[in-house]
Amino acid sequence: MINAREILNDFMNGVGKMSEMDGPFINNFMAFDGSAGTGNGAITDKQKELIAVGIGISRLCQYCICVHVRGAYQAGATREEIMAAAEVAMTFGGGPTLAYSAAVLTAALDEFEHDFE
Repeated sequence: MINAREILNDFMNGVGKMSEMDGPFINNFMAFDGSAGTGNGAITDKQKELIAVGIGISRLCQYCICVHVRGAYQAGATREEIMAAAEVAMTFGGGPTLAYSAAVLTAALDEFEHDFE
């Protein structure tokens, strides 16, 4: 069974440990990463998070999937919108992306759905 919150926590704890080893690099990386998901650009933060969900699925990255499903919910996405973004990724990625979606995506959808109500 996939524990999406544990995956998210493992990622966050790992980033924290890496920051202790080289804070400037990690801080710069996280600022760069965060700059793509904030602000009033041509697309909304919600749309950016939905794109990130699709990329995470297409790259078969359980950490990316969990981080960005939670981020999509936080940005106001619905379960249906997140699933639609995942389905686009699955059409390009075939069976492996379906497998990650069936296991990791569904666990993340269930785990984080009520975090921002």
